[in-house]
Amino acid sequence: MSSPLSTAPKLRARFSKNTVKPDWLASPKALRTEVLAGLVVALALIPEAISFSIIAGVDPAVGLFASFTMAVVISVVGGRKAMISAATGAIALVIAPLNREHGLGYLIAAVILGGVFQVVLGALGVAKLMRFIPRSVMVGFVNALAILIFMAQVPELHDVPWPVYPLVVGGLALMVFFPKVTRVVPAPLVSIIVLTVITVAAGIAVPAVGDKGGLPSSLPVPGLPDVPFTLDTLTTIAPYALAMALVGLMESLMTAKLVDDITDTHSNKTRESIGQGVANIITGFFGGMGGCAMIGQTMINVKVSGARTRLSTFLAGSFLMVLCIVFGPVVSDIPMAALVAVMIMVSVATFDWHSIAPKTLRRMPLGETMVMAVTVACVVATHNLAIGVVVGSITAMVIFAKRVAHLAQVSGVVDPDGNQVVYAVTGELFFASSNDLVYQFNYKDDPEDVVIDLSDAHIWDASSVAALDAIETKYAQRGKKVTIIGLNKPSANMHERLAGQLTGSH
Repeated sequence: MSSPLSTAPKLRARFSKNTVKPDWLASPKALRTEVLAGLVVALALIPEAISFSIIAGVDPAVGLFASFTMAVVISVVGGRKAMISAATGAIALVIAPLNREHGLGYLIAAVILGGVFQVVLGALGVAKLMRFIPRSVMVGFVNALAILIFMAQVPELHDVPWPVYPLVVGGLALMVFFPKVTRVVPAPLVSIIVLTVITVAAGIAVPAVGDKGGLPSSLPVPGLPDVPFTLDTLTTIAPYALAMALVGLMESLMTAKLVDDITDTHSNKTRESIGQGVANIITGFFGGMGGCAMIGQTMINVKVSGARTRLSTFLAGSFLMVLCIVFGPVVSDIPMAALVAVMIMVSVATFDWHSIAPKTLRRMPLGETMVMAVTVACVVATHNLAIGVVVGSITAMVIFAKRVAHLAQVSGVVDPDGNQVVYAVTGELFFASSNDLVYQFNYKDDPEDVVIDLSDAHIWDASSVAALDAIETKYAQRGKKVTIIGLNKPSANMHERLAGQLTGSH
């Protein structure tokens, strides 16, 4: 019998074999990358969160608290590693009218209800709808996003002291050339520190982060929204909550897909959908304005800083609060020019330049290019990514339907004795292609026995069954009999279930 002492090393070996190290502990370099990426994102989040608070018409602390709780919670419950969620402009635009008309209490209640909607939609599998978004819409989404990120910086460059312009240029130059020297420290962080030191040391008067609004001096405290818990309140907030849930999910899932492509890894979209809901519910109870995935900050984290794990997301939220509460005066001195330079760099890195290269445009089908252009135009015109994606997807579907509609063909062969005609139908039969089907038969001159062979066709919808019914009716009016053969099993089932049932005359 072996002693407990002799089995201890075996147990230790088995335990160490079965425990998996967090991916951010894989190496000191990985840990350093995640920590510094989190710090850069936190610095960039502060002025954005304050700006989005102004859009929503709330105190800056409401946006900053939302960014803190969203990032920290999603780092644990989210389905996409290294993706940053925080207060966003899209959510701010959706809920701003509610705050304007009814006050902050209703806004907070809408955020909590929006989170509940997201959990329900996530559990129902809304993430699976992502597969119906075509590549050309994704490219349009990314390019529109890059344009919006750039456009958001333009007000910061308008009607400002002249030193802002050389500072922005200097910041951009640092981010372009510093990585050629070393990649140990993220270039955006170096740019922010250098420009801050220059402006403070030289006493250059330029717009700073502190000019955007006061930073909070304490952590958020949980509580219930200050609203009457009545049906009237529910009917007031429900439309805003649903709109917020849909916009938030769409932006988050699109961003997750983009990060999947950049990192060549797969993410759990259903977990991300439910996680966004959980994060918004918790954010609401902590008095935040809600949020979703932030494409700009995610690009800083993943593409510019090279982060790949949940730690960077967690630290982005944690550093945000530490910077606001502990280093508030220092953070307030960061020149906006430094953050504008970072965001311009992000917009350039985000834009898919290959998609607009003359060589690509010559090779790409016109329909694909049109879908991309429509998506970009809608997003830039409305400043709403969700509208652009929906309109782009609908445009892509219309173009696809038009293209496929021409693939259904009919060819007829009359028997030598002239007693029977066999029509061979090939292609996909659905609402767009079946409309023309009725006009491809010679009802007047065909013999009495008509055979329609669907061996090389597939019936997709009721429109196709109705078209076949109409063909049979037209022949029957002339005393001719139609026999349909060659249906595959799904087509046969649909035809059997719907034939003769689609018009009131049967």
